[in-house]
Amino acid sequence: MDERDWLAQRFQEHRPRLRAVAYRMLGSTSEADDAVQEAWIRLSRSNATEIDNLQAWLVTAVGRVALNMLRSRKTRGEEPLDAHLPDPIVDRADGIDPEHEALLADSLGLALLVVLETLTPAERLAYVLHDMFSVPFEEIGAILERSPEAARQLASRGRRRIRSAHTTPDADAAAHQEEVVEAFLAAARDGDFDALVAVLDPDIVERVDTGSGTIVEVRGAENVARSAMAAASERGGLVGRPALINGAPGWVSVLDGKFYAIAALTLHNGRITTMDILLDPARLARLDPTDFESRL
Repeated sequence: MDERDWLAQRFQEHRPRLRAVAYRMLGSTSEADDAVQEAWIRLSRSNATEIDNLQAWLVTAVGRVALNMLRSRKTRGEEPLDAHLPDPIVDRADGIDPEHEALLADSLGLALLVVLETLTPAERLAYVLHDMFSVPFEEIGAILERSPEAARQLASRGRRRIRSAHTTPDADAAAHQEEVVEAFLAAARDGDFDALVAVLDPDIVERVDTGSGTIVEVRGAENVARSAMAAASERGGLVGRPALINGAPGWVSVLDGKFYAIAALTLHNGRITTMDILLDPARLARLDPTDFESRL
């Protein structure tokens, strides 16, 4: 085996972790793949014999690439980061696909990714690399061209934002999640307004990404219930099924063999407190429901 083949093999060993870093940084599976590929290009052009810790070097490289991509979003004048629902990872309600496990380690629910989208690029990098991947602040500071203490403060700000958003579900949510999701879908299908309100927290927040560049936000159990009933009545033939979205409870709806909507939920005290729904036709068209359907 020559040196390049050896290096490629080592890189493949680290790819799942690198993709997980990039996905948390970017909230996009396609951009995560681009960032990992760029890290490989940088590695292949470097003198690998001088790298003492390949994993640390690669994580840092992916972090730099992802940081530049986040900053580029702003400099190109694109939509604000909080006007975009991250790419969902969809699995059957009864288990996570082994290929998704590395991406979804550390309970990376979609609600957490939504909050990460609201952080500045520097805050996001500091929080993701330190709190999720245990990268020392000295190395994070070097990426950001700031002091370790400044990097520590950035991570702390990101941590406070995330804690205040209450993105972590109840510890016993898994025991009731399928029951709650089934109840929601049945009530929406049957047009049972009272049953819908019963499974929704009074202060529920529903966020809907339609692809228009803004997140449509609906607050309150009665308003969300009306929205669910309207969607169910407007689309005949719509089939809703429980699912795991980023490892957390959720549902998918399929129309004419294609994903029509994907929703991730957060549960507290047996009720739905947040619902993040992807309705963007262009992004949903890139997702194939065939595998999901075949495993039902």
